[in-house]
Amino acid sequence: QVQLVESGGGLVQAGGSVRLSCAASARTFSNYNIAWFRQAPGKEREFVAGIRWTTSTTRYADSVKGRFTISRDTGKNTVYLQMNSLKPEDTAVYYCAANYRLTTIPRVGAAEYDYWGQGTQVTVSS
Repeated sequence: QVQLVESGGGLVQAGGSVRLSCAASARTFSNYNIAWFRQAPGKEREFVAGIRWTTSTTRYADSVKGRFTISRDTGKNTVYLQMNSLKPEDTAVYYCAANYRLTTIPRVGAAEYDYWGQGTQVTVSS
């Protein structure tokens, strides 16, 4: 069983930065992937970024490459999403998700993930 708790959302102006945190708890994170998804009103949940816990291999959606950075702190069992150069279209509820997969890179489909946090709202004003 994995529990995920997000924090760090809020209101920010376009061009600003926000860092989200995902505190994770499990007996072991070996072969786990942790990912960030987001869902805007009226839209499907979409993959933002993912990281493989053991190797720190990362994967990003094209829409956030060069602006967002995912990282993990093994000592704190926490995954971060640093979001820079934010745009109004980044406004969404951001979710942390986890799965156990023997893959080399994180998967992008929401259905691939077994555990989810409660979400945190990020609103970018223009």
